[in-house]
Amino acid sequence: MVPEFATQLLNDSPFYQGAMILIISLLLSKIAPLPRDYQPIVWFGLLAKELAAKVNHTSRAPSQQLIAGTLACILLVLPFSAIMTFLMQLAAFPWFFEFIVLYICLNDENFKQTAVEVKQALYHEEKNRARSILSPWLYRDTKELSEVGIAKATIEKLVTTPVYGTVSTIIFFGIGGAPLVLITRMLKQLELCWPPINPKFAHFGKPVYLLSTLLFIVPSWLWNISIAIQGGPKSILSLFKPLPNTQPFHNCINTCDIAARVLNIELGGPMKFNGMKIDTTKLSYGPKPDAQSITSAIRLANTTYGIWIFFVVSMPLIWAGLRYLHT
Repeated sequence: MVPEFATQLLNDSPFYQGAMILIISLLLSKIAPLPRDYQPIVWFGLLAKELAAKVNHTSRAPSQQLIAGTLACILLVLPFSAIMTFLMQLAAFPWFFEFIVLYICLNDENFKQTAVEVKQALYHEEKNRARSILSPWLYRDTKELSEVGIAKATIEKLVTTPVYGTVSTIIFFGIGGAPLVLITRMLKQLELCWPPINPKFAHFGKPVYLLSTLLFIVPSWLWNISIAIQGGPKSILSLFKPLPNTQPFHNCINTCDIAARVLNIELGGPMKFNGMKIDTTKLSYGPKPDAQSITSAIRLANTTYGIWIFFVVSMPLIWAGLRYLHT
């Protein structure tokens, strides 16, 4: 029985190797993340902004802006993904490149530390410092954010980052390996850099927004479930209730709604892009958030992250157990 089990484990070694790569990447991204200034995905975002500045002309017809946005997306995503796929196919140790890709794609997971710094700044009534800490992470105006606005933006970023971080990495790595994780992460970065909710990218950013929305339907829904189960039956039932008057180009609104329900606070509301105020759905389920609300949001995000880590660790153990019972 034992020799047969050992043989089956060897036959399943690619599965266990992939699981180990994923687990180590998830843990290392939390324990030892790259500083934001050294993250390749951030550099990719800067490149996207520079390209948009060259080819996004709001004075042109909407159809021309749509075509420009589509071509810009292809130009940015295709070469990098092709190079990394080529390297992983030819490398003597492809697991190393897979680990590097996953680790890079997960580095936004260290936003929790930023949230802690913002909370401490708010506790000391240092709003300018809180804004400067938060500014590199957001693609909207932050100079005029009030204390409530800072708390809202921090909580919203905190609860939505794992959708394109932890959850999407786990799902897309299981479906298509590291190349698919890289492609979807780059597309998400383009959506964040060219948000169509920003009038400047209303048409230019729409193609990548629609593609990103389609790709992240399942990760968003699964993450929302992970949050909702911590709020009881009412939060779970809210997963199936559409939001009224939702801003059409605000991808994370459903996740923010679930988080606001569980935390019993208010999220959403107006945003500013290039000095222009954009109204979005206000999610009122309690008082306006403050520094203490950020602490609660960090606790909520940590618990939900723990659920997903438990899932990833348990899968190879369950598979090994089933293999052993089968023998």
